Amino acid sequence: MKHVIALDVGGTGMKAALVAEDWTLLHEARRATGRDRGPDAVVETIQDFAAELLATGRERFGRPASAAGVAVPGIVDAGNGIAVYAANLGWRDVPMRTLLSRRLGGIPVALGHDVRTGGLAEGRIGAGRGADRFLFVPLGTGIAGAIGIAGRIEAGAHGYAGEIGHIVVRPGGPACGCGQHGCLETLASAAAVSRAWAAASGDPEADAADCAKAVESGDARAREVWLAAIGALADGLVTAITLLDPRTLIIGGGLAEAGETLFTPLRTAVEERVTFQRLPHIVPAALGDTAGCLGAGLLAWDLLATEVPA
Repeated sequence: MKHVIALDVGGTGMKAALVAEDWTLLHEARRATGRDRGPDAVVETIQDFAAELLATGRERFGRPASAAGVAVPGIVDAGNGIAVYAANLGWRDVPMRTLLSRRLGGIPVALGHDVRTGGLAEGRIGAGRGADRFLFVPLGTGIAGAIGIAGRIEAGAHGYAGEIGHIVVRPGGPACGCGQHGCLETLASAAAVSRAWAAASGDPEADAADCAKAVESGDARAREVWLAAIGALADGLVTAITLLDPRTLIIGGGLAEAGETLFTPLRTAVEERVTFQRLPHIVPAALGDTAGCLGAGLLAWDLLATEVPA
């Protein structure tokens, strides 16, 4: 069976799959990233993992993978196949495409940014399927975004498009790692809600999921924390809606696991803030933590589709 290798590299773990042409996950595997061993060891682990997947495909399906796709965090030069920088992994200017292709016997390799790759999957085969314009916003440790246009993801002139988490929504607000103050991700990410609820509840171990449960049980302090985050998120999303006019707005990440505890007040807050703008459909992500793998697989299949036969 013809298939491709898909790798989704995260700060703590890697998810991998062998993906068929109809997007079926034929084989799935996971492995620790092992970032404590240093960036060189992480890169070697990625190559080893990919080589194992190549061998698995050959053994199970009688042929090696036709291509590979890999999604990595940080700054990515997808055109040249270079993982430019990742703060949580410590690498700089890693020629990932060349290294992996060499290790995998010369098969073509596509490299992508993790959020944009997950957005590609959500837009093409997930919650945004059929939408010609969508915005994918995962709410996790930070907040990022992927801008979908006619089945592809817009990376921008320098690869930085979609960084909605660094829209300043509260000037003079909390300091952000990017150097600004009051960025959206300092106020509305899962990490930000966890910090705010830990402080409000007096429990240093409390997190965003605990806050959501407290909201559902009627806790007034939790509701105050939750609605403050939703207000900031709505402000950032309306800015994005004004600029991009998406047909569908897909919200994913850990915070979206709260379901309607998040989506009902968020839809209301966005609607209250728009004036002339058209409201997009605001929906939860559909693919969960398989989005990155599926997106990496799509990158690999897209690469094969654009190859010119010899």
